[in-house]
Amino acid sequence: RKRQRYVEKDGKCNVQHGNVRETYRYLTDIFTTLVDLKWRFSLLVFILAYAVTWLFFGLIWWFIAYCRGDLDHLEDHAWTPCVNNLNGFVSAFLFSIETETTIGYGHRVITDKCPEGIVLLLLQAILGSMVNAFMVGCMFVKISQPNKRAETLVFSSHAVVSLRDDRLCLMFRVGDLRDSHIVEASIRAKLIKSKQTQEGEFIPLDQTDLSVGFETGDDRLFLVSPLIISHEIDERSPFWDVSRHQLEKDDFEIVVILEGMVEATGMTCQARSSYLADEVLWGHRFSPVLSLAEGCYEVDYGGFHHTVPVPTPAC
Repeated sequence: RKRQRYVEKDGKCNVQHGNVRETYRYLTDIFTTLVDLKWRFSLLVFILAYAVTWLFFGLIWWFIAYCRGDLDHLEDHAWTPCVNNLNGFVSAFLFSIETETTIGYGHRVITDKCPEGIVLLLLQAILGSMVNAFMVGCMFVKISQPNKRAETLVFSSHAVVSLRDDRLCLMFRVGDLRDSHIVEASIRAKLIKSKQTQEGEFIPLDQTDLSVGFETGDDRLFLVSPLIISHEIDERSPFWDVSRHQLEKDDFEIVVILEGMVEATGMTCQARSSYLADEVLWGHRFSPVLSLAEGCYEVDYGGFHHTVPVPTPAC
C-alpha cells in the first residue's frame, strides 16, 4: 500500500481545509488573501479593480454632464460645460481614465463653473491613489515572493542510514544551485508517524523532532556547497529501537525544512521535502560531489543523489 504523503517532494503540503464556516476571516485580511490567490485570479482582480473604478467614475461624469444639460449644448460655443469636449459616455469614460491615471492629454478639461465636478475630481484623485497603492502593492509583494527561490534549493532523493564516526546516523543531503547564497540558513527535521497514547487516544499525524544539531549549533548552515545533514540515532532518537528489517515494514514520513534569508532581497525563504520509509536506504552513503579544481572547488551535481552501499550494522 502506497503511503499518503503529508509533504510532497517539492515541498507542497498535502492538506486541504474543509468545512470552513468562518470564511469572513479571509476578507478581514483581504491583502493577504489577494496575494495568496493564483496568478490568473490576481490578474483578474487587478484588471477589474481599475476597470470598475474607471467605469464607475465615467458614469458619474456622464451623469453630471447630462443633468447640467451639457449634452444638449454641444454646438453652443457660448455655453460653459462642466468638462470641455465631453460629448457622450465614451468621452466621459476616457476623461475618467485620464483623471485617475493623471495622464491629462489636454483635450478634455474640467472648467471652474462646475463645483460638483471639482468635488468629484478630488474624490476620484484620492480614491485612484488608494487603488493604485493597494493593487500595485499586492502585485509587488506577489512578484517578489521568495517561493521560487526554493526551487533552486535541492534535497537528495533518498535519505541513508550508515555509520559516521562509529555512530549510526540518518543522513540526507541539501544543496543550493545558485551562486547567491542563503543567509542565516537553518535546517529542521520532523518525524511524522501515527501513534496511540497510553490513555488510548489515537494521534494520526504525530510530529516528533529529529535532532540535526540544534544543541551543538550544527543546524546553522553555511550553504555554499552541498552539505550532508546528520541525525545521530542514539537513545533519544525515535529510531533507537528500529532495525533494518523493521524499517522496511514501518510506516512513517520524515519532513525536512530548510529556512534562511535570500541574499539578494533579504526576504525569508523556506524549502521543504520529505522521505517515506521506502526512501530511506539502510547501509548506504552519499557519493562525494566536491573536488578541488584549478583555483577553486568544483561541485558535480550530476552525482548529488548517488549513494553507494557500505557495511552497516542491521540495528
